[in-house]
Order: sequence, then structure tokens, then C-alpha cells
Amino acid sequence: MIMGKIIKTVAQLEDIKTDFLKKQEQFKYRILVCGGTGCVSSNCAAIENALNDELNKQGIAKEVQVYQTGCMGICAMGPVMLVLPDRTFYTQLTPDKAKEIVQNHLINKEVVEEYTFYDQSLLKYVPKIDDIEFFKAQVKIVLDLCGIIDYTNINDYIAHDGYLAAAKAITSMSREDVVKEVETSGLRGRGGAGFPAGTKLRAGYSQKSEIKYMVCNADEGDPGAFMDRSVIEGDPHCLIEGMILSAYAIGAQQGYVYIRAEYPIAIERLKVALQQAREYGFLGKNLFGSKYNFDLEIRIGAGAFVCGEETALMSSIEGKRGEPRQKPPFPFQAGLFGHPTIINNVETLANLPKIIRNGGKWYASFGIEQAPGTKVFALAGDVVNTGIVEVPIGTPIGNIIYNIGAGIPNKKEFKAAQIGGPSGGCITKENLNIPADYESINKMGAIMGSGGLIVMNEDTCMVDTARYFMDFIRDESCGKCVACRVGTKRMLEILEDITQGKGKPGDIELLIELSETIQASAMCGLGQSAPNPILSTIRYFKDEYEAHIRHKRCPAGTCTELIGYRILPDKCTGCTVCARNCPVTCIHGERRKTHLIDQQECIKCGVCFAKCPFKAITRG
Repeated sequence: MIMGKIIKTVAQLEDIKTDFLKKQEQFKYRILVCGGTGCVSSNCAAIENALNDELNKQGIAKEVQVYQTGCMGICAMGPVMLVLPDRTFYTQLTPDKAKEIVQNHLINKEVVEEYTFYDQSLLKYVPKIDDIEFFKAQVKIVLDLCGIIDYTNINDYIAHDGYLAAAKAITSMSREDVVKEVETSGLRGRGGAGFPAGTKLRAGYSQKSEIKYMVCNADEGDPGAFMDRSVIEGDPHCLIEGMILSAYAIGAQQGYVYIRAEYPIAIERLKVALQQAREYGFLGKNLFGSKYNFDLEIRIGAGAFVCGEETALMSSIEGKRGEPRQKPPFPFQAGLFGHPTIINNVETLANLPKIIRNGGKWYASFGIEQAPGTKVFALAGDVVNTGIVEVPIGTPIGNIIYNIGAGIPNKKEFKAAQIGGPSGGCITKENLNIPADYESINKMGAIMGSGGLIVMNEDTCMVDTARYFMDFIRDESCGKCVACRVGTKRMLEILEDITQGKGKPGDIELLIELSETIQASAMCGLGQSAPNPILSTIRYFKDEYEAHIRHKRCPAGTCTELIGYRILPDKCTGCTVCARNCPVTCIHGERRKTHLIDQQECIKCGVCFAKCPFKAITRG
């Protein structure tokens, strides 16, 4: 790539774009290998190496370009790759499959259909990526280049109109103009609260201070959430450009990206992108030949969930213990090092280049009036197509789970979806048609949050789910305020008692009372939202709590202390499969005669239940 040349004009950007696209024309095929974390863990590097080896062996290496991209979205199918210009999508690859694809697809011009995406609802292979429902049902603004561009090549980003918005803003727009465009877009912060991004920029812009800071909160800590990580891994320059635009709007000359240490791939790719941006003059002094200076640094967090809270995050950047501060003053008044600071998350910032490039009115045409644009969700749990998805705000939750996610595997029934992470709540089957927007979800006792969407099937115990999230929050509490430090511990103890068969009458009422007290008295958002999973599960699944407390029974059959396995005499054939697989030999009986489980010796592992071919064993 061309590096070392300081870019000062839009014309120079256009020259890079023209040169890059012209070079791509020499290739008959381009093979995009997914390099998201999921595919990295399934050894996508071996796929890339196998492709290059086979291309060299066949003597066509100069005709085919192979490179890694960011996450393509459908993580359950990795490793995956996309062949252009055919737009053929191959899944679950191995090095041998990759070599076979080179021979058949690239040389013999025959698509290897059995290696393409298999649609379980249609019961057939769907070779073209544009025909796959997972991709068809999405609208990509934030993720538009993830899985498309070479994240190591800044010229590829520029060829897709990258840094055009930054050049436009700095060379031909005032700071006020940028703020107004974001206000016109109606963009709301995607970090969870949904606060208007334009209003936040306006607050930073209005502060009279020579020193201001722009901070990106990339401390994505919700279990099952990987939206921000995917954006940084696949399109790091988009984040950098969004930071430049935000900083210019408020008048900040220094920015920080606060990212957790558990994201080493994202950190490494962002470091490379920052170096490339500096070499082109997109960071540093006199951006695009102007008098505006701005630079950006990475700050790596130790993985404390509480540092996702803005004041705790700033304390961590300052080198202090990551604990929240009392507000006011708010960060836009006195934030990092005591100076006005604006903090936005990765997804919010990734929207800005598109808004400035295409206009606020263009962006407002997506989504709904109260919340324009799209939302990125991490779809995880008991769903066929797990992965990263982007849909217009207002899309029904059920559409995300069933149209994009393809529903619940193994013919299980949908039970609930936890949205908003540990601070969120659950969406039940009766509410699957509610639109995914801030207000509608709030009415259900949940929150949009940063976009984690964990699907749970009929085998999930909702009391144990609440216990799991409370255990997480208790561990992650910084302990600064009594409400969170003591309250979460006490609520966890009650939930543990309930799931272990030690629950008492009045426990449900006590949980509600504790929850309301903590919501009203905790210092920061982590503590204030900590009771949400409890209140949500009690609201929709109170009968499960009562079954655990009154009848010492777990309806889902997952709380070990409340499980009992018994053999049904009318169904047992005496095949001995259960007895032969029992790890403690607590199942007794002669062949072809009804067997019995010794309840005193049974360790409730569930092996007999899973292995019985005649469904002669009950659990509950």
C-alpha cells in the first residue's frame, strides 16, 4: 500500500481509491476469509494458508487475491469464506475443503455446493450469500465493511469512502455544523441508555475550556456480548474516523480508546490502524492541512465490568482504582483529569462517518422516529444461527430470533431471551412481537443495553438464570457503596438457597424489597440496574420461584439439588443402557426387567436420562 504520504485533500483520497480499485481489477477472483475471533479460534489461518498453497500449486496465484476480513457475522458456521465476484459463501471449512474449492470452483467453474451454507429451515444448500436469510434480513450501517475489507489495509477502507467524512468535516464544515448534522440524524447512544448523541456532543461543544477529551468506551463486559469487539476487529478505521469527527465537533485534541485486555486481537488490529492513520496524517498535527490537531491513544483495562460505567472508566484511565464517582459534575463538565469529556461507545462512534458523509436526514430514514438508525446485536445461546447481526431499530425481537437466527435448535421450545446483559431483563414468548426499541423494551422490564441477546430454550431454569447474573454482578461490584456491595451479596445468597431447595416463604417478597432498595440507593448504573434480572424473572416466571420454594422442585430440571431421576416401569425394557452408563453404578436390575435407581447413591448427573433410548426415565 502507499504509505508515508500526508493526505490533505479529498482529491488525494479519491486518487487512492481509484488506484486501489484499479489494482483489484487484475484479479479474476477475490477470496475473503473471515478473521473474526470466532473463526480465528477455529483456525481460519490454516484455511488461508491452504488456499495460498493450492493457488501456487495450480499456478493461478496471480489471478486470485486472498485476504482476511473481520467477522462476517454467522459465527456458528466458522471457518467461513466468501468468493467474489460470484458471492458464493462457504462454511465450516477445513484445509482440504479449501483446496478442493480451488480446484472445482476456481479452475473447473463448479460451485462445491455441499460446502456452502445449509439452511436448516429450507433443508437445502444456499450457495449465494445474498440468498441466505441470515444476511437478507439485515440492514448494515455499522457493520457495512466488516467481513468485506482487509482490516490491515487502510487503502481498502479509503476505497470504500473511508476518511471522506473526516476530510469533509475538517475542511468544509464548522464544529457547529457537525453537531447539527448528528442532531438531525437522531442518533441515540448505543451503549445502553440511548441518550441522544447530538445532545451529548452539543454539551461538549458548549463547554468553554482549552482542554477537552474524547473517549471511546470499548470496555464491553456483558456475558455473551461481542458487538464492539467485532467492529474494532473488522473495521478499526471506522472507529478512528468516528473519534476524529466527535473530537472535532467538541474541540478536543486528545482521545482515548478504553478497551479490555481480554480483547487482544482487537487491540492489535487497532494499534496497526492507528499507526497507518498517523502515517497518512489523519492523526497528529494539522489534520487535512488545517490548524486542527488530534491524536488518539489506547488504554487497556483489566476487565472490570464496573469500568463500563463512565466515571469508573475515567478513573481507570487516570491510573486510579476503577470506581464510580458521584454526579454531578457530569463528565461533559468535569471529566478526565478534571476537564470536559465526552464518552461514547464503539457502535455510536462507528455511525458518525456515515452520518457526516450521507447526511443526518439519510440516517433518520432508518429505524423509527423516536430512535433512528440500526442496532447491532450479539445473538447467542439456544439459537441456530449465533453471531453478530444488525437490524433497523424497531425490528420485532421474534424476527431477529426466528428469521435471522433460524429459531431454536433440536426442536426445543423458546422460553425467553435475556436482553441487555446482567443489567437487562427477559423477553418472553408472549412478547416476541414487541419492537426492538428503547421504550418498548423498557416497558417489558428490560433494557436494550449494548445489544447482547441471549436466547434460552425450555430447559432453562429462570431462577438459576437470575442467580447466574447476580453471581456475575456480585463479583464485578467495586464495593464502593453499601447498596451494591452488600445488597447484591444478600440477593445472591437468597437465590442460591432457592436453587438448592432451601428457599423459604417470603423469599420472593424479600428479593423484590431488596431490589427496589438497591435501585434507589446504589451509586452508579451497575448497582442501580443489578436487580433487573431478578425483577424480570419474578415478573414473568413467578411460578418457577414458587415451585422451587414450596414444592422443592425445579420445573426445568436443571437445579441439581432439586432434581430426581426415576425409571418408569411401563416404559423400561430392561435394556441396561442406563446401568452400563451410570458413573456410580446406582442403577440396578436384571436384563429385560424393570430397573431401579438408588436415590441415596444417585449423584444426579443426568447421564441415564440422556442415554435412555426409550425415554423411560423422568427428571424433575
